Amino acid sequence: MPALTPRRLAFASSRHPRRVLALWGIVLVACIGVIATLLPSATTTQAEFRGTPEGMRGHDLMKDRLGVEEPITESIVIRNDGASVREAGVRKAAARLTADLRALEPGEVSRVVSPFDPGGPPTLISRDGTAAVISVIMAGDDDAAYDNVPDVLRIARAAEATPGVTADVAGTASAARTSSSQAEEDLTRGELMVGLPVALIVLLLVFRAVGALLLPLVVAFASVIVSLALTGLAGQISPLSFFITNMITTMGLAVGIDYALFVVSRYREERAAGRPVRAAVDVASATSGRAVGFSGLAVVVALVGLLIVPTSIFLSLALGAIFAVVVAVAASMTLLPATLTLMGDRIEWMGLPRRRGADAAHGRGFARVADAVMRRPVLAVVAATAVMLAAASPVLGIRTGMNGIESLPADSGPRQAYQVLASDFGAGSGGPVIVTLTGDVTTPEARKAIGDLTAAVGRIPDVGPATATPTPSAGIALVEASLRVAPTSSRAIDVVRELRDTIIPANIAGSGLQSAVTGESALHTDFIDITDRYLPIVVGIVLVLSFLVLLVAFRSIVVPVKAILMNLLSVGAAYGLLVLVFQHGVGADLLGFQQVDKVEAWVPLFLFAVLFGLSMDYHVFLLSRIREEYERTGDTPTAVRNGIASSARLITGAALIMVAVFGGFALGKLVMFQQMGFGLAVAVFLDAFVIRTVLVPGAMRLLGTRNWYLPSWLQFLPHVDVEGTVSRVGGTVTR
Repeated sequence: MPALTPRRLAFASSRHPRRVLALWGIVLVACIGVIATLLPSATTTQAEFRGTPEGMRGHDLMKDRLGVEEPITESIVIRNDGASVREAGVRKAAARLTADLRALEPGEVSRVVSPFDPGGPPTLISRDGTAAVISVIMAGDDDAAYDNVPDVLRIARAAEATPGVTADVAGTASAARTSSSQAEEDLTRGELMVGLPVALIVLLLVFRAVGALLLPLVVAFASVIVSLALTGLAGQISPLSFFITNMITTMGLAVGIDYALFVVSRYREERAAGRPVRAAVDVASATSGRAVGFSGLAVVVALVGLLIVPTSIFLSLALGAIFAVVVAVAASMTLLPATLTLMGDRIEWMGLPRRRGADAAHGRGFARVADAVMRRPVLAVVAATAVMLAAASPVLGIRTGMNGIESLPADSGPRQAYQVLASDFGAGSGGPVIVTLTGDVTTPEARKAIGDLTAAVGRIPDVGPATATPTPSAGIALVEASLRVAPTSSRAIDVVRELRDTIIPANIAGSGLQSAVTGESALHTDFIDITDRYLPIVVGIVLVLSFLVLLVAFRSIVVPVKAILMNLLSVGAAYGLLVLVFQHGVGADLLGFQQVDKVEAWVPLFLFAVLFGLSMDYHVFLLSRIREEYERTGDTPTAVRNGIASSARLITGAALIMVAVFGGFALGKLVMFQQMGFGLAVAVFLDAFVIRTVLVPGAMRLLGTRNWYLPSWLQFLPHVDVEGTVSRVGGTVTR
């Protein structure tokens, strides 16, 4: 029995189209059911580590030995329009708010502390008397607090019914809620109101027929639905970050539309050449469909490296993107051939008038650029490389970290409340830093070490007074202090590193105690350190695997080396422009972005994997056309010129669609997604319009026949035809 290859699968789909469509219908209905029942429980707002970095060790020690965790506290900041919060109306509103909070279920709120209670702490009223804080200690873990904080927000909003009173909530759970709802809003506005409409316009310009335009949308939406269902199933094993849904929607739309664009375009090309419908479907599946398979493989291979990073964020983003790409490839090889077979020429439904020779003119334009480049290849390559390196140069000043609550929209309640906490209350607003000391805490050496460390912690700038709590029966002591700076700020990260590297070793040496620093800032520090440590590892994995895929696909050692160098240029340029816009603020206001101090720690690592995969995506399509022409003519300049001309319209359209989808994502209000969307859009644009039009033809002209050089010791590699082998006579397809 012959092996079920992707090409045979596509052929079988075109032979039994109704069965395939019925099967897809059943799958989609089942997936919608899975999404409705399992997806909500499959995602979490917690950013978990797959391992035990120091911050998690300290957290686990507190939980295991003392039965306590760092309390999840929400702060309700009450203001009175610049007047005193001690006025009777404000006190009455605050009393009602406090009573409503205490009336909640015990599983929602553990304790409420108000400065307006008899004997309430006066430090919860600002020095100028214009702001007060009601502290709400949430019950349960992070997920429970996330589920219950809407009741706290509702009660706080009700207090604003009193004229002049505002009540904003700041805390981990409320910030996560705001981030989640903002992500959903950004996704709806960016993709459905910007990215998708622009993609529709580009598809209409490429196809000039509504019937053909609908097919890429079918593939894209099927990819999103099935991928979300896969997330619902995978999340039952281990909860995934809720950001995976944003990633699936973005990547599903981008690659789903692009892959279908290539296949449908090839089908129409074959129909125009006179092939019968089924033969045209087979040719499209055997050529562009096969290239789609290799392109998808290139993207997945680049994403695989992210799976080794031991955090739920990278696992979730990588899985989301992999799900979307794999399902998009599967739909392009099954759902699309079946639909094309049944629709036949009905894909030309509602066709628009075509300007004769428009497509050829578009290709000739890019061919003329390629000719100009190949006439002076050295100058072109040097100039383009210099431009890309100049764009990449700001990356030398990149600062990575966590932007935290200050990266939320300026008008969001948690950010406004935090700003009041930071400016009017200072100490404690940055959250706790906790040192766990384990061992025999009763020895003279241990007691002295605990005392010395407590005093040393209290002397650190930007840290409040420290306290020590030994628990001899549990063999543990806690040294706790409050930060006066934001927990995600560079200063907070520096405090954690100073404690771990210098202060703690100097004060507990010879005491027999072991230490671990925990708290929100410590966990942020661990995350940053993990991304820094794994970046070179992931880069190495992505480069090696991408090299192997291209080596096998094109049987050339030069093609993968050249492609990797060019992709590194486009990724580096995207990094540089990311730093220029977000860190330095160049053009940030014009583009509607927030200027921040740092690039999110996960963004460079994630962008590298995704951008490398997408860059390989375009290289596979372009180089497959160039190699097809080279095998036909044996002349490199002619092959490059014809390959670029024949693929110009499709690659241009595909690139514009991806830029639109990623750009729509970047138009949201969350800084992390602004950075991700901008980086993806810029890199795709540079790859399609600088790498493709200048560096590829220039480098291939300089290398000539050496482009296809394969050492004799690698001749054992299989002959893989990326674009398939198609007979130009009649309607037969060689399998």
